Order: sequence, then C-alpha cells, then structure tokens
Amino acid sequence: MTEAETALGYEQARDELIEVVRKLEAGGTSLEDSLALWERGEELAKVCRHWLEGARARLDSALAARDAADGEE
Repeated sequence: MTEAETALGYEQARDELIEVVRKLEAGGTSLEDSLALWERGEELAKVCRHWLEGARARLDSALAARDAADGEE
C-alpha cells in the first residue's frame, strides 16, 4: 500500500469508494473511464480493509488484555 493510500482515513476512503460505486452503477462512462474507476475502487477497498484489520487487531488486543486481567483476580 502506498503512503498516499495509507494517508487516507477510513471514512474518507469509504466515502470515495461509495462515490466510485455510484458512478459505476450509473453507467454512461467509457470503457477506459470505467476501468480507471474500478481500479480506484479496488485501491480504496484495500485501504478500508487495512483500517478495519487494524481496528480488529486493536480490539482483539484489548479483549485479550482484559481477559488476562480478569484471570489474575
């Protein structure tokens, strides 16, 4: 993932992805433009996935720490 892609926040990437999907679903674009939109959508989906995986890892870590603390009592 490029530095520019990771600089996007989750919400920004998600909102842009929604716009890309809307444009693709609306149709009326050339094949070249549609392919460019598709590629951008794939990049944005990767950014979103990266953020969600990071959030999942943080949540799992917090839950594991809580469980370990509960086990010490």
